[in-house]
Amino acid sequence: MKKHPFLFCGFTGWCLEILWTGLHSLLRGDAAMKGTTSLLMFPIYGCAALILPAYKRLKSLPILLRGFLYTAGFYLGEFTSGSVLQAFHMCPWDYSGAPHQYKGIIRLDYLPVWFLTGLFFEKILTKSS
Repeated sequence: MKKHPFLFCGFTGWCLEILWTGLHSLLRGDAAMKGTTSLLMFPIYGCAALILPAYKRLKSLPILLRGFLYTAGFYLGEFTSGSVLQAFHMCPWDYSGAPHQYKGIIRLDYLPVWFLTGLFFEKILTKSS
């Protein structure tokens, strides 16, 4: 992990997404709890490795502020990558039917998820560095 944070974040992101979508399918009544992801998501999740150099600059800030900064970074990455993928009709997610969404690309109600995910990656990535 220390040598390959991009790969670690890509694989961890895939696993977290499969867990998240599997739990959502259970809530919809699918006892098989089928989780899904896309190959396109690997490099997007891999970009979470940017938390490591960001943390080195942000570590003196309060944890709440760091969490919100990571959340803003995730929203920026999700919106940018989603916009590019939408332009090529390749976006693997579509939130257009969900409440609190923007252009079908980001969901504002996912703020707590991104906040905790950012702090999770901060903890995991800085643990071995």
